[in-house]
Amino acid sequence: MKIVGADVLITAPGRNYVTLKITTDEGLVGWGDATLNGRELAVASYLRDHICPQLIGRDAHQIEDTWQYLYKGAYWRRGPVTMTAIAAVDIALWDIKGKAAGLPVYQLLGGAARDGVMVYGHASGESLDEMLDDFAGYLDSGYRAVRAQCAIPGMDTVYGVHRGGAGLYEPASGHLPAEETWETGPYLRFAPRMLGAVRERFGFDVHLLHDVHHRLSPIEAGRLGKDLEEHRLFWMEDATPAEDQDAFRLIRQHTTTPLAVGEVFNSIWDCQQLITERLIDYIRTSVSHAGGISHLRKIFSLAELYGVRTGSHGAGDLSPVSFAAALHVDMAVPNFGIQEYMGHRAPAEEVFHTNWTFRNGLMHPGDAPGLGVEVDEDAAERFPYDPKFLPVNRRTDGSVHDW
Repeated sequence: MKIVGADVLITAPGRNYVTLKITTDEGLVGWGDATLNGRELAVASYLRDHICPQLIGRDAHQIEDTWQYLYKGAYWRRGPVTMTAIAAVDIALWDIKGKAAGLPVYQLLGGAARDGVMVYGHASGESLDEMLDDFAGYLDSGYRAVRAQCAIPGMDTVYGVHRGGAGLYEPASGHLPAEETWETGPYLRFAPRMLGAVRERFGFDVHLLHDVHHRLSPIEAGRLGKDLEEHRLFWMEDATPAEDQDAFRLIRQHTTTPLAVGEVFNSIWDCQQLITERLIDYIRTSVSHAGGISHLRKIFSLAELYGVRTGSHGAGDLSPVSFAAALHVDMAVPNFGIQEYMGHRAPAEEVFHTNWTFRNGLMHPGDAPGLGVEVDEDAAERFPYDPKFLPVNRRTDGSVHDW
């Protein structure tokens, strides 16, 4: 089965998404997600100008060979742009293989290892009471796990918190990055009180998560983890900038709060030390930014050997194609932990038609052949690309924060 077409779609139904469409000579179409928030056009160009021409005539069934060909053939390896582009190809080829076999992708990965995938939602608020009410809404909807974020008294803006009432937040804005102010001291004082309020109202039967967004030094992260131990977090996410893997050793020495990191990683080599030295409890690499299903499975297999569980990134800036691919991997791997599900802003459902279901806190990718997501190209044309960027943080002294 030969590849006869490879096309890139850029659309913005609520957020910007880059989608790869691969067509075979048998008429099968596979979809891949190539979205890199704030750098969408860089990946689109990489695909159109460099990768798509190389795909024509290749055997669509040779997924691993194609992955190695694209990764090693470029000489310049790794990095978010390259790995996101390769991921889009890989995901689309798995979609095609599933459709050719008449099976959902998780069946091709070894079959279901669970009945469904536990996902966590994103509760937030501009006040503590607002966040607690938002948290309650997720529990009422059937979630077993919820991440809690809240505006910090005395600070004008806090990343990860919706503005203007409950709903999905959009961190990217404007045609230039917004500059926000951040200071660690107020956060370190407020976070334990905020998470303690969650436990006081909802108890310990719900899984509670919190994201630090890479904003602490290792010793500050150790202190926060220690202060949060009584609240029994499911995990403390991205406590310190992820590039310094050895920093997590210091955090480990100071707290037993479970640690999660990895959404900014692009390959198995970015997290090798963290996994093999058991410096984290959950690896959060995403299928769209870490080389696709083929490479993500290798990361998760390495993690399995060292007792590290999965917790894939699933923010709304990854398209429904990416989320579906993550669900299929989650269904099959033995060391699954949890899956982030931020949801997708309307009118994404007009472009991406999904097949997954949610019941009793568990997601199932569905049993349609392939990934179970189809893209309406006519609808996609109605939502043109809209440049947006994630914010840049400055401390109160004007210096750019290392995040």
